[in-house]
Order: sequence, then C-alpha cells, then structure tokens
Amino acid sequence: MHISSKLQSEVIALCDSIGIKDRNRIFDNLERLWLPLASDLATARQELDRTLIPGILGGQGTGKSTLCKILKLILNDWGISVATLSIDDLYLTYEERQALLAQDHRLIWRGPPGTHDIQLGLEIIRRCLDDDPLKDPEVNPTTNPTINITFPRFDKSKYGGAGDRIDPIIIPKPDIVLFEGWFVGVRPIEESFFVNPPTPIITSEDKQFAKNCNQRLQTYVPLWDKLDSLVVLYPEDYRLSMQWRKDAEHQMIATGKTGMSDEEIDRFVEYFWKALHPELFIKPLTTTADLVVEIKCDRSLGRIYRNR
Repeated sequence: MHISSKLQSEVIALCDSIGIKDRNRIFDNLERLWLPLASDLATARQELDRTLIPGILGGQGTGKSTLCKILKLILNDWGISVATLSIDDLYLTYEERQALLAQDHRLIWRGPPGTHDIQLGLEIIRRCLDDDPLKDPEVNPTTNPTINITFPRFDKSKYGGAGDRIDPIIIPKPDIVLFEGWFVGVRPIEESFFVNPPTPIITSEDKQFAKNCNQRLQTYVPLWDKLDSLVVLYPEDYRLSMQWRKDAEHQMIATGKTGMSDEEIDRFVEYFWKALHPELFIKPLTTTADLVVEIKCDRSLGRIYRNR
C-alpha cells in the first residue's frame, strides 16, 4: 500500500509523541494493521456513500486511542475526514453521576453500563447518518447548508479523577466516525453464565452487581446496532490492563493534571472487571468481531485475523 514520505514522517512523529519509539514496531504496525485497516475503512466508506461508523473495542491500555489517532492521520492524508467518538465522551456529567450514586451505592466510579448518556450518542449518530441536510433542524439551506455535528468531550482529570464533561467540539459531518471504548459492541449475555463466574466476581454482592450491569447493557444495544463493523483489541492476558492503566495515569499526571494513585487504580480496574468481566463479555467477541487484533504483553501486535 502506498504511503508518502510525508505521511510516514507524520506517523513517526505521532508515535514519538505518545511514547512509541521503536521504528521496527512502527513499520510492523503500519504494514500489518494500520494501513490495511485504513484501506478497508476507506473502501467501506466509498461503497456505503454515507458516514461509516466502525466500532473499536479494547480494554485499558490496549491502544484504542493510538489506533484512532493513526487511522485519522492516514485517512486524512487520503482526503477522508474522520472524527473519534469515545464511549467516555458519553459519560453523564459529574452531578448526574452523583445523583446516580445516591440511587445505587455500587456506582462509585464512572464506567459501567448505566453511567452514560445513550440518547446523546444516538443523536450524534443520527445526525451523522442523515443524508439530507434539508431535513436537519439545525441546517439553514440558505445561510448554512452544511451539517455540523457537536461532539461531547470528557476530561478524566476533573474532580480528582472522577471526571466531568468539558466544552464540546463542533465539526462538519465527517466521512468516518471511529466509535471506541472498553465495551463498545458488548451485548448482554445469558444469566446462566453467572452461575460459576471467574474471579474477581466472588461475593454475592459482586455477582448481583455483574447481573445488574448485564441487564443495563440492553439499553446500549441500539447504539451497537448502528456500528458498521467491530474491531477488537484483545490482550493475551486481560490482567495486563491493570499495569497499562497505571502507565497511562502516570503519563497524565506528569503533564500537570490530577489523577489517581496506584491503589486507586487497582480498585478502579477491578471495578470494571466486576461490572463486565473480560472473560465473560469480551472473549466471546473474538469469535464474532469483524477483525481481532491480539496484543502481546509488551504491547506489540500478535495474531490478527478476521471472522467475516
């Protein structure tokens, strides 16, 4: 696949900025994943002739954000506009989550099903898929014939790591929306799976919390139904996300932002596992997702395969 020297330099510069210094790894990623996936997305967008919405699923530290940045860089170079929508950007506000906590004491952290504004996500996607600007109430065919989409943004450093929404960004309707998140595309499972669940779902309260999260997943299905495809970034051991999350937090704190301590991160990540355990909810998708990318312990690429 063709890649200009200018694009190659931009990819290397981006990788350097996010801590990927190994040139061999960069070129391996380009050849095996980044360029082929970008090419597939470009082709799918052209065939659909509308905004393409691929989902990108991955746990803490699997490289979702990096993949989105690289894909956007490559596709922009090919003349294709790209926006990224993270499931994190759909979090309820801090005040709304505090009210939620008052109703259910187990929702101590953002993250599990039930802590997002699903209708906001559906409205963003609806406007991206609208192929007739004249039907959009925010479009004036005389003064403003372009559909502009408001994308929410979330700052995880607010309120000592609890996070809150910040000013959104407004952009013209993009060709592709990369919808990424730690449980994007994850659907409810049969309750029989909770009979003998893997650790750390061990106490009766944890098991009930997992069941409740599974039930809340049903309200996310309309969002997942809008996805045109699903890419799963799958670590060789889900427990690696604990250290990877700490690495990311340390980097954020180094920039001057407020973050969580290692002990808080331990509780935070375990909380995610209790809500939607990777063995129960993520692993099954490795046999059904359109593309599966295995991530080794050193974050290099393992096996890459398609299911359909």
